[in-house]
Parts: sequence; structure tokens; C-alpha cells
Amino acid sequence: MKGFASYHNHSVWSDGGDTIEAMLAACAEAGLDEAGLSDHYGFYPGPPQDWSMRRERLPDYLAVLASLRDASGRLQVRTGLEIDYFPDTFDQTREALAAVEVDYLIGSVHFVGGFPVDAASSWWEALSQERIDEVWRAYLGLIRDMAATRFFDFVGHLDLPKKYGFRPEADLSGEILATLNAIAEAGMAMEINTAGMHLPAGQVYPEPWILAEARQREIPILINADAHRAAHVTRSFEAAAGLAHAAGYTHLARYHHRERSAVPLP
Repeated sequence: MKGFASYHNHSVWSDGGDTIEAMLAACAEAGLDEAGLSDHYGFYPGPPQDWSMRRERLPDYLAVLASLRDASGRLQVRTGLEIDYFPDTFDQTREALAAVEVDYLIGSVHFVGGFPVDAASSWWEALSQERIDEVWRAYLGLIRDMAATRFFDFVGHLDLPKKYGFRPEADLSGEILATLNAIAEAGMAMEINTAGMHLPAGQVYPEPWILAEARQREIPILINADAHRAAHVTRSFEAAAGLAHAAGYTHLARYHHRERSAVPLP
């Protein structure tokens, strides 16, 4: 795993199954250069979500990561958050994080209105194909809106609605390309998220043709596992690297204090 970093990881501070310490230990054992935690954080319309960190716990979370950074040895520990984007509460999110020091913020969309995109396949099974297409279209619109805020560092799991295998029948290629244009214009990067390979989607997020279009727009990339267990922190990284090479990528993005740099793609 030399040359790789693993930034999109969740611990028991949100919906992960292992401690921060266990996640970082697995990253060190894998031989990674850098690793970060990115537990869920956001201002949810309605009741707080049980899979997201409670907002009052954020200072303690940051303190734990700071203490581990000082004792991490060779492994460079980075501090991140996965921010759930909601247009109605974005101003609150931005205000809450204005003075918070992190290395990167992942911008993600998990809800289209009250519809939880990745909660369970049963939510999708109840929809007509027309409604499935509408959810996809609305999701892509939210990604574009999120990019336009210019608040986030990279986009998480770009085509997440395919998680349970429910794909649009309408041709949304134009909307996908417009979404990539918005990401490029915002100066954001995008992850190759390997979690989809181990779910009904059966492939990384985003799929290869979208990755190739991202390369054409010079959108930087990272490779992440979206790990919720220590055993998964580098899951399928070699396969993702192969896809990145095939799309024409030669470098991966790294982050420190919200500043992006590039390292050669292994």
C-alpha cells in the first residue's frame, strides 16, 4: 500500500464499527503513508440521525485525533469530516465549522428531500421507475448545488444512488456531465470509492465512463474505501488504481490544512 492514503473512514464516533485507534492501527499495518478519519457530521432537518456524530461531540472528536496525530509514528494522521449537504441548513453547517481546523471536508449527499438514498433497498423497491429517475435527477442537482458552495474539498461517492442496483432508465448523461463541470469549476476533487464494489452496485463510485470524463476535466482524484471497519481501510485499492490508470490519471490528491497536493499514482 506504499503510495496510497486512506481518507474516507468511519469510526464508532458515527456509524463505524471500530474505534479511531483501531482504524488508524489498520492503516499503519497496511503500510499507508497517510490516513484520516471522516466521521459523519451535519445539520439534519428534523431529528438527529443515529448514524451521525452529535454536533456537541465535535470538539472531543477533534481532540482525540489531535492526540493520536502526535503519537502516530510514521503514519501521517489527517483530520476530516464527511459533511451531509442539505441546502436548508448549509448556512448553519458553514457557521459551525468556520473556526474548526481540519485537513479536509468530504461533501456528500445522502438525502433527496426526505428520501434516504443509501439507507436500505426497501426505500427504492417502493418506487416506480419514473420516480427512481426523478430521485437520481434531484440527487445530481444537489451535488451541483453543493459544489457551487465552494466549501468542500472533495466529493464523496459521486453516483451513490446506484448502491442497491436501482439505476435510471432516463438518459441522465447530460446531467452527469453538468455535475462534473460544476465540480471542476469549484476546484474540487473527487474520490474513487471502492465500497460500491462490495455492494449490489457491483462497481466503484463513480463508474468508469464518469471517471474518464472527470479526467478530461482535470478533476483530481483520491482512492478511498469508505471503510466502516478496520479490515476495510484499503479494500480494493489496487483495483481502483487500475481504473484510475485506465482513465489516464497519473497522480492522487492529498490534503493537509485544507491545502491540496499531488503524489504519483501507484
